[in-house]
Amino acid sequence: MKDTEREHVLDPSQIDKIEEMLRGMKYGNVTLIVQDGKIIQIDKTEKHRF
Repeated sequence: MKDTEREHVLDPSQIDKIEEMLRGMKYGNVTLIVQDGKIIQIDKTEKHRF
């Protein structure tokens, strides 16, 4: 299957949002909530260590 024929799982706006959430994060996690094969929610938990 060629790359142009492949269905993309993430659209560009979702990729941008995930990158924005990761930018500058040192500790924590980003969780993708998926329903019926599509991302319906993105959660971010950031920890600050002293």
